[in-house]
Amino acid sequence: MPNVPAVLRQRHRGAAYRFTVPKKLSRSFFNRSVHKVAPDLVGATLQVGACAGVITEVEAYHHTDPAAHSFGGQTERNAVMFGPPGHVYVYRSYGIHWCMNFVCEEEGSASAVLIRALEPTEGLGLMRRRRGVEDIRNLCSGPGKLCEALGVTGAHNGLAVDAPPFSLYKRKRTAPLVRGVRIGITKAAEKPWRYGLKGSRFLSKPFKD
Repeated sequence: MPNVPAVLRQRHRGAAYRFTVPKKLSRSFFNRSVHKVAPDLVGATLQVGACAGVITEVEAYHHTDPAAHSFGGQTERNAVMFGPPGHVYVYRSYGIHWCMNFVCEEEGSASAVLIRALEPTEGLGLMRRRRGVEDIRNLCSGPGKLCEALGVTGAHNGLAVDAPPFSLYKRKRTAPLVRGVRIGITKAAEKPWRYGLKGSRFLSKPFKD
């Protein structure tokens, strides 16, 4: 049986029990508008090594967006954003927390989706040790928290989303979405480019009605 998160394994009864392996998302999934990729990631399952969770909240950042790291042009820090789609862009926030993004659109576009929150499903013991907290809702309820829980650091910057230690699995069904403005930014703060899983308890911050 492939190393697939238990939450995604579907067992069917027949002449013998067999498992249906969920579809993995490849780099080609990200070769589209960041505004299409972002909502499509909500409900997908992200696995990093022994830990995994369902993506419950994301934010889109387009290269024309003043809030995007790429808006002012390419630098050593944001170079991965200008590369091919389907790679991980990891950066330090305020010199403290790592944040993880998935690069979208054609090479040179420099657009990305920030992964803001997960519902933890695998490796909870390891996540709790890394985070030093017990409450499952506090393990991955923010971009810095989820990177700490998953063990994501600057060493992962530039890696492909479809190669170890990363695996990304397509959501089982259409996810009910809620949409709102992005969090913690001052530029282009009015853009409604934050997407979440409607009704989830595992968000970084509730969406306004």
